[in-house]
Amino acid sequence: MNNLENKKILSPCISICKNDPSTGFCYGCARTDEEKKIWKNPDTTNLWKEKNLNILKTRMSESQLKTFKQSYEEKIELGKLVYSKNLKNKPQN
Repeated sequence: MNNLENKKILSPCISICKNDPSTGFCYGCARTDEEKKIWKNPDTTNLWKEKNLNILKTRMSESQLKTFKQSYEEKIELGKLVYSKNLKNKPQN
């Protein structure tokens, strides 16, 4: 597990930050407000983050999981979300 502890695990936030009023889970990443606080805590271990990522994925509907996986993989690969860059490049009228 030494490799896991040295690896930087990015936050699962994919910039869709609105909670479902019935469940309290974020529509983008499926975290609760408490889980978001734990992710921000510098003392939170990678082991907890890995376990939490697996829990989050089980909370998501099939379509939500598909969007999350694509967005999160882009975030890991590129260090940022691609669609936010594309929004800045809107065609001029």
